[in-house]
Amino acid sequence: MEDPDQAHVRVRPFREEDRPGVLALAPRLAEGVASWRDAEAAARAAERWLTGSVASAGERRGAVFVAVRGTRVVGVVSVDRQRHFTGDEDAYVGELAVAPEAVRAGLGRRLMAAAEDWARGQGLRHVTLETGADNATARRFYAALGYTEEGVRLTRSLDRAVQTRLS
Repeated sequence: MEDPDQAHVRVRPFREEDRPGVLALAPRLAEGVASWRDAEAAARAAERWLTGSVASAGERRGAVFVAVRGTRVVGVVSVDRQRHFTGDEDAYVGELAVAPEAVRAGLGRRLMAAAEDWARGQGLRHVTLETGADNATARRFYAALGYTEEGVRLTRSLDRAVQTRLS
């Protein structure tokens, strides 16, 4: 449900002055990572992903959209092209993050709509993305938008301490 307080939030293409606000959302991307993974490493990776997405958009290979309240970035989504193993070229959402105080206000939906509009404008027929198996909130969100699970990634830890925790 759209929060009336979010009506004045604009979704627009990324601008260079948005960079600090976008990077401040990186820790949100590390949420829902498997408990046996290094959370700090996940947060560092998320910052690298966002930095790479911004660079890709700057080179016009992809796009980054931000949700802005006043001058503050409260959400971000990145989308690019990615080849599926079948040969199809899909739009690929690399990152979607919303500031904690703006969650459940409709911004995630608005940002995904911007990514999907970009994909349509590129002539692409599918939008794909990945999220952590432990990220139940994100999985419910994407399912509510009509996304279906297409693949499953399996991991087996060879570390005995991790195997014990997983048992």
